[in-house]
Amino acid sequence: MDPFFDQIREAHVAIRPQVAVTPLAPSPVLSKLLGCDVSLKLDFLQPTGSFKIRGATNKVRTLDDDARRRGVLTASTGNHGMAVARAGALAGAPVTVYVGNDALQMKIDGIKALGAEVVVIDGPAGDAELAARRAGEKQGRTYISPYNDPAVMAGQGTIGIEIAEQDSDLDAVFIAVGAGGLMGGAGTALHALRPGIEVVGVWPQASLCMLRALEAGEIVPTQEYPTLSDGTLGAIEPGSITFPVCQKAIDTRIVVEEGEIAAAMKRIAETERWMIEGAAGVAFAGLVQQAERYRGRKVAVVLCGRNIALDLFLRTVS
Repeated sequence: MDPFFDQIREAHVAIRPQVAVTPLAPSPVLSKLLGCDVSLKLDFLQPTGSFKIRGATNKVRTLDDDARRRGVLTASTGNHGMAVARAGALAGAPVTVYVGNDALQMKIDGIKALGAEVVVIDGPAGDAELAARRAGEKQGRTYISPYNDPAVMAGQGTIGIEIAEQDSDLDAVFIAVGAGGLMGGAGTALHALRPGIEVVGVWPQASLCMLRALEAGEIVPTQEYPTLSDGTLGAIEPGSITFPVCQKAIDTRIVVEEGEIAAAMKRIAETERWMIEGAAGVAFAGLVQQAERYRGRKVAVVLCGRNIALDLFLRTVS
């Protein structure tokens, strides 16, 4: 058995009850529309509104008492920051979150509401990561990467165990890909528990960092652009542990345009009455784009988050 899967399996037990087992909900309406048997993994129902709570909770639980007293730092576009803020609050660990100057205000407000200090960097998310790491080294505090940490990736992987346990007959699972923490963890768990399942990675055209790395066989500099899928933005650190894991985990690669993401978010709102964020829309857009290929098959889509400003959501689906 893959030793990394052993870490995911340990996390699957250890993060309860702070992290919920979210529903895998069949969608008769979408199944009829798309011609395949569709279920939705509703991970936006987590307490902080996204899957990120899984990895953050698992990482914080591994810290010793001294590390918790000194506190932790992280960098985030929003969801990971809220997750670390909550995990730290529950564990009694002070939290500081570094964000780029393009972070959504509603996510900054969410981080602060959970008790964390926020430091805004005059630059993008990648600069915030570097600043947080430097501060951690200077202050002797633990830096919690949004993805480049085995405990974080193992925590994200627990969603794969849940999906495998909730439906043993799935043919394929669609997951949005950012820096690879969710995809690497979930894909590893799904392949370990359901050999033969197809793990489908979906990217927004505006942010293809992991895809370009997979194509090149190494992590390469990749230009990113504004996207509805802000949760998948952010360059991959050189040497990131997520890269080799994603090389094994992803079976199929799909790229979607911004219009497809918006249409997917609108379709979910119309049919399921859920307001989801762009990263969740990416995964569903991938299924919509390739629905003919999966006709008659049983598929699941990971809806990974709901943290989107109301005005942006309304503009997106109008």
